[in-house]
Amino acid sequence: MKFVIQRVTQASVAIDGQPYSEIGRGFLVLIGVCDADTEAIADKMVKKLIGLRIFEDSEGKTNLSLKDVDGQLLLVSQFTLYADCRKGNRPSFIKAGSPQHAEALYEYIIRTCRTQIPTVQTGQFGANMKVSLQNEGPFTIILDSAELS
Repeated sequence: MKFVIQRVTQASVAIDGQPYSEIGRGFLVLIGVCDADTEAIADKMVKKLIGLRIFEDSEGKTNLSLKDVDGQLLLVSQFTLYADCRKGNRPSFIKAGSPQHAEALYEYIIRTCRTQIPTVQTGQFGANMKVSLQNEGPFTIILDSAELS
């Protein structure tokens, strides 16, 4: 499982030219799932996501978590995080999870986050979305479940 976490002052999703979801200060999280991923792996990833201390405190040090700043989440599924670009110029996506498996874990992640963070917005699984953001910093973190202990 892969999360691309961007610290934002605002982020939004539009589908078919219509606003779909929006957040203020918080994280825009792009979520990639592979077939080997499980709910247990998702739990570890969400725990790390919620606990990340990448907001500045009063001394300008990145010491505060999402909860500490009453931050919001925008969770967007993105299978292209599993693109394999080693051969040729056209990426292969065979490492991405099947749509059924990926959607089930995406929905599980959403439910889990909503038990801990008051404002959790989403994209729409499988939709062609326009994602806009104002990255603060810029500050972007990549979490890969293969690298978590």
